[in-house]
Amino acid sequence: MSNATPDLTLVRKQLMQVKHPELKKDIVSLGMVAKVEPTSDGLEVTVKTPNNDRRLQIGLEAQVRQLLSKLDGVGKIKIKFEVDQAMKMEDGNRIPGVKKVIAIGSGKGGVGKSTVTANLAMALLANGKKVGIMDADIYGPSIGKMFGINGRIPLKSEDDKIYPIEKEGLKIISFSFLVSEDQPVVWRGPMLGKAVEQFLYDVVWGELDYLLIDLPPGTGDVQLSLAQLVDLDGSVIVTTPQSVALLDAGRAAAMFKQVKVPILGVVENMSGFACPSCGHVTDVFSKGGGLTLANQLGVPALGQVPLTVDIMKSGEAGKPFTAVEPNGPIGNAYKQIVKNLEEQIALWND
Repeated sequence: MSNATPDLTLVRKQLMQVKHPELKKDIVSLGMVAKVEPTSDGLEVTVKTPNNDRRLQIGLEAQVRQLLSKLDGVGKIKIKFEVDQAMKMEDGNRIPGVKKVIAIGSGKGGVGKSTVTANLAMALLANGKKVGIMDADIYGPSIGKMFGINGRIPLKSEDDKIYPIEKEGLKIISFSFLVSEDQPVVWRGPMLGKAVEQFLYDVVWGELDYLLIDLPPGTGDVQLSLAQLVDLDGSVIVTTPQSVALLDAGRAAAMFKQVKVPILGVVENMSGFACPSCGHVTDVFSKGGGLTLANQLGVPALGQVPLTVDIMKSGEAGKPFTAVEPNGPIGNAYKQIVKNLEEQIALWND
């Protein structure tokens, strides 16, 4: 008989590593742990399930026993299952604590998608929201650079969970934090999918109003994996005004529609170059392409962001321009985009 009393805090941490085989979440987050009680010779754990699926119960029991047996002072482990038919299990594709997940996509590179993601995040933050950014561009991650974080950095980890970097009030995770700047990434589809899954569910996001996901350009493995792994509340298409960008952005939109992700609207980036001396706007990349694409897709034009010398410098300096000058032309453009975006999210939720 063991006289030691198990540390229930450590027990709970171990139980947070027990993953439901289908829902991709731990049984604590899913509300399946009904009771944890010390007994005279060990520990009794009561697990709730919505039905009497013995295969599921046996699999969970094996995980619980394996993890709890690693703790000192546990003694004999007794596991009970209670069937609660009224229990509403989540569909497994929501991130605990994250209210809205928005994907930021484009059909081609070079349209400033990461710049839009970083500045949109800062504009949402200024609007009183709790915001995180997940850089899902495994081959060409650039969100870190947008916030002055270059190369590999040590990340806090605990119980197989990773803590994101906090910068400018945002929570940020990027593959660039895990590898050296000159280290090539040569991965195939399944490995990309696993990396995306870990960024979604093994990162301690905490409570967020918005998680913005900066996608790689195009319509490849990462985009498809993301659509399968998490319920996206919507997507935003970033384009520049010229016709070749519109063509590629249209393909990205078609991909979102195919995987049944709502398209919340189009952001036209580099919408004319604003002269730093006189303020005159020159349409370097044609004009009105974002509105044309939005009309073709039957979605709103969320806003237009002009190209300025200052916004280019801010990207190089590692501080999004909406944080530097929130009330100038760029800041006001993003305020309007945030207003339109939140209106569309509210409409889709009705």
